[in-house]
Amino acid sequence: MGIPEKIKAIEDEIHKTQINKATEFHIGVLKAKIAKLKKEQEENKHGKTVSGGRGSSGYDVKKEGDATVVLIGFPSVGKSTLLNSLTNANSQTGSYQFTTLTAVPGMMNYRGAKIQIIDLPGIIKGAASGKGMGKKVLSIARNADLVLIIVDVFQPNHYDILVRELSEIGIKVNKNPPNVKIARTEKGGISVSLESTSQVSESLVREMCKIYGIHNGRITIKEKNLTIDDLIDALIGNRVYPQCIVVINKIDLIDSKNLNKILKNFSNNSIPVSANSEINIELVKESIFENLGFIRIYMKPKGAATDYEEPMIVREGTKVRDICLQLHRNMLRDFKFALVWGNSVKFGGQKVGLDHVLLDNDVLTIVKKINAL
Repeated sequence: MGIPEKIKAIEDEIHKTQINKATEFHIGVLKAKIAKLKKEQEENKHGKTVSGGRGSSGYDVKKEGDATVVLIGFPSVGKSTLLNSLTNANSQTGSYQFTTLTAVPGMMNYRGAKIQIIDLPGIIKGAASGKGMGKKVLSIARNADLVLIIVDVFQPNHYDILVRELSEIGIKVNKNPPNVKIARTEKGGISVSLESTSQVSESLVREMCKIYGIHNGRITIKEKNLTIDDLIDALIGNRVYPQCIVVINKIDLIDSKNLNKILKNFSNNSIPVSANSEINIELVKESIFENLGFIRIYMKPKGAATDYEEPMIVREGTKVRDICLQLHRNMLRDFKFALVWGNSVKFGGQKVGLDHVLLDNDVLTIVKKINAL
């Protein structure tokens, strides 16, 4: 029996099993086995990665710029038009399905940041299982820094379908990784420490560990209300957790009353737009920049003017140490101190060390040791 047949047999067993407290352990074990088989299936096809596979011309896109954002949606939701509005790309557009047949990249220049936007072919329900070349399309999102889910204002239910498809292939949008620590040991069996509010039992944790080849180790679970699926995600170890913005397109074709009804079903991290009429396009750009956690650092060489033309684009939480490492491999060795002007210091030109955390719009001067000049 091959892997697809094994998966189908276990899925059939789950469907036949009545879900209740008494069958919780059994269901959990079956789900863990399916997840492991699916991982093996992907590795057998593509090596030890989940990707579009070799020879998938048009789907292997080289990452460029400061970050990569992918557009995910059903066919004909306006992804290509949105890409053209956000970037200098020239993605073909049309009123018929499957206009985009390859991954089309464009570059968005915003606030000094160069952000790569990739328009992916439209996907359909069942994409994660391979329908409509869905696996190839969805796999590109695994390496993205941010996901834009595009839905048609007249089909808002597509959002839930897209989130499920992404989840099936291991992309958990707008979720944090489960707080589960796995420390393997050479002997001693499995020891489990878990929150009392967890939805999984200690015995189930032990059994799942065996399924994934963990026979000795310490499993520490600090996640409140941890579910079976969360535990599987932690054990399988190949999940990614990108941020996601929901773009609700074609709002120029609907009245404000019905639009407001639709918007109530979405989170605050959603933006109503018309890509065709370029309504709220600037808002999308701003949201992309903010969700990527970018900050701008302006360098001021010692004794020279500040370079306000080309800021360094870095992520929130960046320290002076990180800037040194980006500038030159010897900068850290030669570092004496830094001077900072901006919101991260109490006064302009404050002397700081390597562990100082920078904020957006800070001006930075790095002073080297005398013998390094």
